[in-house]
Amino acid sequence: MEHVIATLAFGLLAALVAAGAVVGWRHFHPAEADDEEGGEEVAEYMSMMIALLYALLLGLALVSVWELRSDAESHTSTEAGALHQMTVLAEGLPTPQKKRIASVAERYAVHVVQGEWPKLKERGQLPEPGWDLVRQLRAVAAAPTDATPSQEVTALELLGQLSALDDARRGREAVSQETLSPVLWAGIFVGAVLSVGMLFFFGIGRSPGQLMMAMGMVVLTVFLGLLIHHLSTPFGEVMGVTPDPFTRYFPAASA
Repeated sequence: MEHVIATLAFGLLAALVAAGAVVGWRHFHPAEADDEEGGEEVAEYMSMMIALLYALLLGLALVSVWELRSDAESHTSTEAGALHQMTVLAEGLPTPQKKRIASVAERYAVHVVQGEWPKLKERGQLPEPGWDLVRQLRAVAAAPTDATPSQEVTALELLGQLSALDDARRGREAVSQETLSPVLWAGIFVGAVLSVGMLFFFGIGRSPGQLMMAMGMVVLTVFLGLLIHHLSTPFGEVMGVTPDPFTRYFPAASA
């Protein structure tokens, strides 16, 4: 919050300095100020530059939040795929061990979908029971003492999948706690006020066509702001990533 206040204060200070320079110039050069022509063209150019800079800012924000959601989706798919692959590889192990792996994997999927997903929406840390299940998966995936060479290879492959699952899980937790910079949010808000304010300040809306264009820009600005807001919550309700990869492989998790 301090960075946002500092940024806004610096911007306000720069605006006051610029305004003071203009007022001072007109005070000491009144003749030149009165003879100026093309003031409207300059104002239109300034409004165009503000709109261009604001469009660049919105583009940066959209790219940032879209990458955030893409990372969340990638981590979720990788984690669910690795968990499912562990149950497939377990087919090459003794029946009791295979059943233990399948049981722990299903419990893990149920916990992720029903226990962890609400926490992700609240940007909280993943609860400890999930990490306990990861440790249980590591324990049941170890090769038995009397394992054959093929079973030892299978156990190594299981540990490889478990490592991928663990990395994806940590990535999913990290992404859930990331968000758009407050400084960028401040820029989006100030840019929206300036862009829309410049339209009406310079007389846009004198005709029905101009009024419709101004209203359209306001609607588009609000829409983009809401879009960025929803995308900035990668596991949110509206446009967030769902636990479908887990429920696809483990139907019991959706119950």
